[in-house]
Amino acid sequence: MNLIAGIARPVLKQWPLVALITALAMLAIAHAFETFGGLAPCTLCLRQREVYWAAASVAALGVLISYTRWRPLGDRAAGWALAAVFLFGMGVAVWHAGAEWKFWPGPATCSGGGGKVTAAAMQDLLNGARLAAPRCDEAAWRFLGLSMAGWNVLISLKMAVWSVLAGLGWEPKRV
Repeated sequence: MNLIAGIARPVLKQWPLVALITALAMLAIAHAFETFGGLAPCTLCLRQREVYWAAASVAALGVLISYTRWRPLGDRAAGWALAAVFLFGMGVAVWHAGAEWKFWPGPATCSGGGGKVTAAAMQDLLNGARLAAPRCDEAAWRFLGLSMAGWNVLISLKMAVWSVLAGLGWEPKRV
């Protein structure tokens, strides 16, 4: 069995579950960056999280259907629905990454100053201060040249491709 078939077969066999775990992991990672890294999410960051909540919901429904007699149809329907969700999420992530690279403007709601989640900032808020909202057009974090939005483009694309393969009912050939 070749390497691609060795990876693809188990992933596609349990695709709704893999998609659910991935969506929840992405939400956990975003929350960790916020909680432990002190990086407050901007408007587009929050929109990308909404996409993962939608993906988790669709995937959870797919997992439930996989325990019924409608599993073959449910797996394919979940694959197509997840492909649509992840492609939409990739679009949001491209918009965000493009705004960070100044290819186009971000939404007007992202025109505030950069903000961090700190105890002092929370105390200021409780004392009536106005806090600057995080900016969508400035990457708060980069790894290997890509911001979180840039990485989300790649992850969403990967998830969309896997979802399309699941929707098609594709299985790698045995060799």
